Amino acid sequence: MRIPYFQIVSFLLVTTLTQAQTLQQSLQTAFNRLQQDSQCRYASLSLTVLDATTGEQVFAANPNMGLAPASTLKTVTSITAFNLLGADYKFQTQFGYNGSIDANGTLNGDVIIKGGGDPTLGSWHYPTTKESVVLTQLVTALKQAGIKQINGRVIGDDSIFDTQSVPDGWIWQDLGNYYGAGASGLCWRENTFDIKYETGTVGSPVKILRTSPAMPYFNFTSEVTTSAAGSGDKSYAYLPVGNKSMYIRGSYAIDKAKKSITVALPDPAYDAAWRLTDTLKRLGITVSREPESTVTLTAKAEQAPAINKTLAIISSPELSKIIYWLNKESINLYAEQLLKTIALKANKPVSTKMGVETMQNFWKMRDIDTHTLNLYDGSGLAPADRITTNTLAHILQTAVNQPWYQAFFESLPLYNNMHMKSGTIADVVAYAGYQTHAGRKLCFSAIINNYNGSTSAVRQKLFKVLDELK
Repeated sequence: MRIPYFQIVSFLLVTTLTQAQTLQQSLQTAFNRLQQDSQCRYASLSLTVLDATTGEQVFAANPNMGLAPASTLKTVTSITAFNLLGADYKFQTQFGYNGSIDANGTLNGDVIIKGGGDPTLGSWHYPTTKESVVLTQLVTALKQAGIKQINGRVIGDDSIFDTQSVPDGWIWQDLGNYYGAGASGLCWRENTFDIKYETGTVGSPVKILRTSPAMPYFNFTSEVTTSAAGSGDKSYAYLPVGNKSMYIRGSYAIDKAKKSITVALPDPAYDAAWRLTDTLKRLGITVSREPESTVTLTAKAEQAPAINKTLAIISSPELSKIIYWLNKESINLYAEQLLKTIALKANKPVSTKMGVETMQNFWKMRDIDTHTLNLYDGSGLAPADRITTNTLAHILQTAVNQPWYQAFFESLPLYNNMHMKSGTIADVVAYAGYQTHAGRKLCFSAIINNYNGSTSAVRQKLFKVLDELK
């Protein structure tokens, strides 16, 4: 017997409605359980779940509560950059010189590396951007121009961005460490380097053995003590004074195998110029004067000269590949570079503040209340950032039908067997991403602020709520 078409449709509608009601009920039960947990007694919790195809609200608990999103904010910055720059966008670094080359191959002038905001120059994440590869390109360009000697300097020019590398709202303890590396118009090696340790007996000083790469223009002072086994790495770098002195403070466990930390490079444009100068000298191409950057020149009341002869243009990987690592490894630097770049491309004054304003205006035009995007940066490192899960989930939903969606989706790490971006800073745990439930694609944002006790424990409890989406 054939079943009438209207009965089939009715059955499917009832089944879908029942599944939706069941999901909503199970989420409510799980959310209530988390909210009543002792770790969340004084916490603020929010969860929004939407149908990723239609934008229909599936579940919401405190959806309009402004909370610190931590690194889940990177999803907003990524989606905004995809929209405003395009998935195929490439940064460009200009390399050339001013002055002239005489008959003997001597350049009477300066060699200039002019940054274009590329966060990947010198990065180990891509075969074409590695430090050795870039330096080889630059040396090859000089040789092809017939330059055998430089009567001048190598200058790292980062003036395409403003002079404030670190956003307002970042805390002092973060700034000297790899995750607190500031933005720069000329990035180099992701604006970081490593410090290698030698631990002693518990309570004794930790010695600095060396840095990788060598940093001969820095002086390092270790105030780190060797701590008991299992106490972990609690050492922090504090930015150098006058680009010369860096202090390392805190403690480092005696049983840590790695025995090194990664710290922020305060003037990456200078380091890029220094590395090229050093490489040239090793190859027998003398450089008569010391390397400079926009920062060091400004201290001398000078400006970087303009390039009058371009020798090479170095292009970054496509934006989609940059965002892949931005989210996979939660690279704050990449997010901050993109934030300033969207201001630059909008022909606005280049600053973090203007990048935030450009991002807010973009979403305002798409009916997002900018009061739900109260931001200080693009990475989520600022503890004062506030966003609602409702807004974050809706921004995720806008990405689904875009041609670059798959690239964005693949950039999201896999946690708890779910594709989602995590966010963790002091007393903040958050997740934002996508999940399919009973054939229905969902997007969601979940944030907890001001929990107490173990981060790993509260994370597992939040996972139990999100498990209802599977």
